[in-house]
Amino acid sequence: MKPMQSLPSYKVWGLQFMLIPKLLWPLMVYEICSTTVEAIEAKINKFTRRWLGVPPGLTDVAMYCRTTKLKLPLKSILEEYKCGKARLFSMLEDSDDLVVKTVQPSIKTGRKWKAVTAVDQAKECLKIKEVIGQIQTDRKGLGS
Repeated sequence: MKPMQSLPSYKVWGLQFMLIPKLLWPLMVYEICSTTVEAIEAKINKFTRRWLGVPPGLTDVAMYCRTTKLKLPLKSILEEYKCGKARLFSMLEDSDDLVVKTVQPSIKTGRKWKAVTAVDQAKECLKIKEVIGQIQTDRKGLGS
């Protein structure tokens, strides 16, 4: 029998598909500031780097970026936290319930990042894209 050599990769798999999804719900529901989430992510990054055998100086861009040539299937807790808070704010803002609309609950995320401004910026970007319309990005021609 072969010894189990890929135990660290199972640890990373368990982290990504078991621990982080269970952690995201309390992060979204409770008022936890983004610096606390950054500290949690720093601790998780330390262990992930150790388990994967990469140098400690490897940047977070190399681990979590989706546009690089080597894409690792890892989720950033901070990005997932921000997406969850923005999603929560949008749900409460666009709710059909009149009580929720009149109360307008606030989403507290600390001083570094605000869900309200992030959602407003995303809406402005969508408005700008709508005004610009469809553009040609390659040599196929208009409308393709």
